[in-house]
Amino acid sequence: MSIVDSITKAVVPIHREGWPFVAIALVATLVIGYFISPLFWIGLILTGWVCYFFRDPKRVTPVADGLVVSPADGVVSLVGLARPPAELELGTEPLMRVSVFMNVFNCHVNRAPIGGKVLRVAYRAGAFLNAELDKASEQNERNGLVIEAGDTRIGVVQIAGLVARRIVCFSREGEELAAGERFGLIRFGSRLDVYFPADTQPKVALGQTMIAGETVLADLSQPQAPAQQLTRVS
Repeated sequence: MSIVDSITKAVVPIHREGWPFVAIALVATLVIGYFISPLFWIGLILTGWVCYFFRDPKRVTPVADGLVVSPADGVVSLVGLARPPAELELGTEPLMRVSVFMNVFNCHVNRAPIGGKVLRVAYRAGAFLNAELDKASEQNERNGLVIEAGDTRIGVVQIAGLVARRIVCFSREGEELAAGERFGLIRFGSRLDVYFPADTQPKVALGQTMIAGETVLADLSQPQAPAQQLTRVS
């Protein structure tokens, strides 16, 4: 392996959605630093943070029938039964939900929790409450996908938060997604909800750290236990 190859592998790529923000931060740093030199170094640090925020590392997704992986980096903030957003058209009965909260230091590229066909993409405008709150699922700006894999339909919802003001979704209805494939991102912190069949037994715990595209949330191929009641991180 050459030195160039080693450096390339060591540098985490930046997602294309982040390059405009990196450019803005860098130009602002150069302009402000030209007039006020001490601020140049502060701006350089902030530019580095913007690069870090929009990082897009490679992930190794486990491949097996029935596996559902985390769509986001972060921590599990909610586990339990909840009614899915009406726009997903998954019915009115409560489904098992796992919520993953992302802070501003997490990687914000979102990945498909399961491979299958995108049946529905639905955006809904809303508020910008703290994404850790349970009511954020209903009141905040959000974008949802329904992915069909065989006889199973999984809902995954991108939810904006206090700081997040831009949800980006790359997928369209009718497309095929592979498990762990990138389907969107949310700028500057927020949350993702995953909705499973009601009898699903999650394999994660409250407060557990998630790695998008790698951490297994559930195995739908295994017998499922009775549904749990709603719980959350205090």
